[in-house]
Amino acid sequence: MDHRADLLYPLRECYDRMGAAPPAISRLDGEEMPQPYRRLLVHDRDMTPTLEAVFGQPIHLRVLQQWTSGEMLTRQVLLVLGREGSPVVFGAIRIHLDAFPLPAREEILQGHKPLGAILHHHRLEHQSRPQAFIRVEADGPISRALRGPTPGSLLYGRLNLLESLQKGTLAEILEILPALQEGGGQSLRIQSN
Repeated sequence: MDHRADLLYPLRECYDRMGAAPPAISRLDGEEMPQPYRRLLVHDRDMTPTLEAVFGQPIHLRVLQQWTSGEMLTRQVLLVLGREGSPVVFGAIRIHLDAFPLPAREEILQGHKPLGAILHHHRLEHQSRPQAFIRVEADGPISRALRGPTPGSLLYGRLNLLESLQKGTLAEILEILPALQEGGGQSLRIQSN
């Protein structure tokens, strides 16, 4: 299968490794994306600084599983508020290690920081290119990782491609947000079930 046509890539590889059936998924146009998800997903910015601005806290990486194949690093991840806080993204990322200078590559392999933070820290110019916007039915793995959406709940996300003008593709990312509620003004809260 051509992974560019797979709405769950690279998360499908993680499910294959777990021996689990992937969740139900469908494609949306950006205009079909409901708020508050649209403002968090339908743009060409990196997810890490976008979430830090909305939630007013640093975002940290929690690696759920990972493996390398040649110069490719694939991870199933959570992005969380603070060190042990609430999950704000569940997803998967496939990183093209050979596209990064050695100091950034070493930091990526340590698995402590989100890729967006590493790109910013090393001042690596890149472009974020959303490839698709998606609606996902939460399943057991997603519900457990995000601590709460009931299996079958509708969640929203995007497939994103990070590219460097000089090095080509840096990473392919599937990002799924937890269930969110609008707070007062522009603030958001993660829904609890």
